[in-house]
Amino acid sequence: MCGRFTVAVPREDLFDEFGLTEAPFDIHPRYNVAPTQIAPVLLRGDEGAFRLAGFRWGLVPFWAAGPEVGQRMINARAETMAEKPAFSAAFRERRCLVPADGWYEWLKDGKSRTPMWIHLRSRRPFAFAGLWERWGPRKDPLRTFTIVTTAAAPSIRQIHDRMPLVLDRAARDRWLDPAADPGELLQLARPYPGDDLEAWAVSKLVNSPANDVPDCIFPVATSPDRANDPAAGDGPAAPPPLQTTLF
Repeated sequence: MCGRFTVAVPREDLFDEFGLTEAPFDIHPRYNVAPTQIAPVLLRGDEGAFRLAGFRWGLVPFWAAGPEVGQRMINARAETMAEKPAFSAAFRERRCLVPADGWYEWLKDGKSRTPMWIHLRSRRPFAFAGLWERWGPRKDPLRTFTIVTTAAAPSIRQIHDRMPLVLDRAARDRWLDPAADPGELLQLARPYPGDDLEAWAVSKLVNSPANDVPDCIFPVATSPDRANDPAAGDGPAAPPPLQTTLF
């Protein structure tokens, strides 16, 4: 599953990766995006270009009795999204991309759980496959999304057996194409094929959604007595603080 992710790349990298020219809302760094929070998504805009929007994480089906159900709908399994009542309509008609530059998983070792930040070695942004829905009054609906997950890539399977469905550039347009064949879309739902994923242990600051700061992604030593310390220095060198404003 994916329960937290990051969008903390420089603005120019994000815009370059997705061909964006503007953002319709204030932008600031996101180091610990959590369920029920507003996060950026990409929709199909005019002439096929990507359009940026801000939706709440945790899909609320249009038929739901109330929005609280979204807290249980943060992920949609790729293997069943076409049949599950909560996701099937969105899979057919309302697909989106979720820009990110990493996500968190918790590595279990007995009773210990160490948060790990998984990202590309290049630190470039990428896109998760997502689904979105409208709920509530037609004039002012709540717009929500879920992240599609699939089997983990071999390089990170020891951390968790599931991961977000990362789409390469060629697959992004197909995912958003309203005329795409559902069978073809399901064929995109495969583990990430590259060998350029990197993971390191991070501070348990990320356990609280209230912490959305650069220290969340800094590497720390993996020994249990130091995993809480963002200043621990036995791991890889910490990346410099990112000063560029983002979502």
